[in-house]
Amino acid sequence: MKASLPIASLALLVLVAPPGFAGSLPESLSPQSKECVTCHEKESLGVVQQWGASKHFRAKVGCFECHEAKAGDTDAFMHYKQRISIIVSPQDCAKCHPSEVKEFSESHHAQAARILGSLDNTLAEVVEGDRGFVTPGFPKGVSSAAVSGCWQCHGSEVKVLAGGKLDPATWPNTGIGRLNPDGSRGSCTACHSRHKFSVEQSRNPENCGKCHMGPDHPQIEIYNESKHGIAFRANVDEMNLSNEKWVVGVDYNAAPTCATCHMSATKTQPVTHDVGMRISWNNRPIKSIRPEISDAKMGLAGAKVPWQTRRMSMQNVCLACHNQNYIDAFYLQYDALIDLYHRKFADPGLELMALAKPLLKPIEFSNKVDFTWFELWHHEGRRARHAVSMMGPDYTHWHGTYELAKHWYAKFIPELEDLVAKGESSGDPTKVAAAQALKAGLDKMMNSEEHRWYLGKMSAEEKAERERRAVEFKARYQ
Repeated sequence: MKASLPIASLALLVLVAPPGFAGSLPESLSPQSKECVTCHEKESLGVVQQWGASKHFRAKVGCFECHEAKAGDTDAFMHYKQRISIIVSPQDCAKCHPSEVKEFSESHHAQAARILGSLDNTLAEVVEGDRGFVTPGFPKGVSSAAVSGCWQCHGSEVKVLAGGKLDPATWPNTGIGRLNPDGSRGSCTACHSRHKFSVEQSRNPENCGKCHMGPDHPQIEIYNESKHGIAFRANVDEMNLSNEKWVVGVDYNAAPTCATCHMSATKTQPVTHDVGMRISWNNRPIKSIRPEISDAKMGLAGAKVPWQTRRMSMQNVCLACHNQNYIDAFYLQYDALIDLYHRKFADPGLELMALAKPLLKPIEFSNKVDFTWFELWHHEGRRARHAVSMMGPDYTHWHGTYELAKHWYAKFIPELEDLVAKGESSGDPTKVAAAQALKAGLDKMMNSEEHRWYLGKMSAEEKAERERRAVEFKARYQ
């Protein structure tokens, strides 16, 4: 770890220290930081001005206190007779903010770089990319699609070169799960942008939207569509975003932001930097799972916190503006959509892809159906699940379940039927058997209650109900 801050009086700590600051504060700016400021006022004035508007400035925490390094630090180098490092890691921030760093380190955010080497990264490194970006840290090359795409949100493994320099393929990088040279995971500046570290900015929805957007997890788009997002934009001047404690229902009530629901304080809950502690479904996998299950897989402390407890914590946020009946009904709607997705698409999709495997080329994404299935669960399926969790109707339906159904019936099923036909005509007994098994699986799925409409096998009772509703609709609007 880098050196500790100078010791100051307890009285000064009580009077000056911002909330969450656990270390001792200096009485004045250190000589080293004064020297840093004198030079950087000439070389990078914007950085100094940002720091000057920060709580760090008011607490006399300067450049050197954050960037100071020890001789044994792998990324340390001498800079105007001072040993510093470029990266300020969570381990460094923990000198003054230990509880926040502990909570963060036990969150999924801190584990985001586990994507390195995953299916998603296979796309960026191989399918989309090549090894054309050659650096000292990657003499055999690395994909610039991964470097400038995946790694910028999830975090890179920062490689240190001679003299404490950082490899340009891995730095600059503020990915939230960054693997730092000191062994820590994460980047506090992913949310608390340097050098002002504005709490107002970190509470703003756009702060999260840097990464939580796009075809596979469009949370910022969903939020903007939702009543919550509409209320935020209409009442942003009433949000009191710069307030010190910022308790929902006390300091503001116009709208919630991402931080309100997932991190910020209520009248009975403190701030948390583990964003999973109020989530009752993990909607990232092919099938949604309870968060304690995914925490257990990652070896996180959250494995001991059941989803029911997390749901109660989220409902405590909701109660600042809604009553319990409203909240209970919302969660019934949410769970019902998850159940629909599992029964109609995820479960049969997994079964059919397993049956299709003997008929596919073995290389991932070398088959058309690989892309189709991936986008069904990774894009459309995720969009629908994330959207219902945040009350975004258009993303639940038109960008979610509609796209899911369209590609299921218009792409996925026909592609599997093509595999059956090719397998049956291959003359290879193994492939013929596999094709027959896949055909049986398709027949079973298509004749199920969820899919039999496609074969014209809708039950008489359901047909009558559809006709009754059509008559009702015409009577209402004609």
